[in-house]
Amino acid sequence: MSFNNKTVFITGASRGIGRAIALKLAKEGANVVIAAKSIEENPKLGGTIFSVAEEVESAGGKALPIQCDIRFEEQIAEAVQSAVSKFGGIDILVNNASAISLTPTEQTEAKRYDLMHGINVRGTFFVSKHCIPHLKKSTNAHILNLSPPINMDPKWFGGHLAYTLSKYNMSMIALGLAEELKQYRIAANALWPRTTIATAAVMNLLGGQALINMSRTPDILADAAFYILKRPSSTCTGNFFIDEEVLASEGITVLSGYSVVPGAPLYTDLFL
Repeated sequence: MSFNNKTVFITGASRGIGRAIALKLAKEGANVVIAAKSIEENPKLGGTIFSVAEEVESAGGKALPIQCDIRFEEQIAEAVQSAVSKFGGIDILVNNASAISLTPTEQTEAKRYDLMHGINVRGTFFVSKHCIPHLKKSTNAHILNLSPPINMDPKWFGGHLAYTLSKYNMSMIALGLAEELKQYRIAANALWPRTTIATAAVMNLLGGQALINMSRTPDILADAAFYILKRPSSTCTGNFFIDEEVLASEGITVLSGYSVVPGAPLYTDLFL
């Protein structure tokens, strides 16, 4: 599938993985809706909807930056309507926005639990809901959630139950939508990295620079997303994809260029 003039709605696209996917598809001529909260740059996080919009335009795409907190359905509805008014429709939805807190149950505050479930679960569900009527009109519609394969090994629940529940819910949304929407030839899949990815969350919340140095850049997920979203939506649905496996299926097996520190050992991501 050509991405030229296709409209991609990406949540959490002001930095990190969402930004990388936005720029990858912009280079292919896509219209990119950058839906995120950041309108002023936080030095610890970097990036705003406006800075990414400039990058998208420079890369060859068309951009629509929209400030949107996906915990609130009215903001989602307005963002989707703005996207349709600007570009005429929506062809691809990337549910990338996510919150993380790797705390055990006793240390998980209600506000942190609500943040993760409000963004990861509720937000993903209602962004999907509002995009579906427009995806139905596309010739090769895709929904892609940045969430892991569902691994029922108790170790993934014992250390950070609230976070695991929220991310597995994102994956179940992908699985459920794949079944629900196959009659409309709308694909729904999940994508997850084999290794940790150099993002603000990894830097600020998980392992600092030491873990960044054992990670890959967001470009590996952007490239994997590119290959998934090119596939026929009628047959490529209901999958839990891992970035390395997607690239291998495209004949790409040399991945050293994605490492933050060439040759450094890589740290396997959660849930794998």
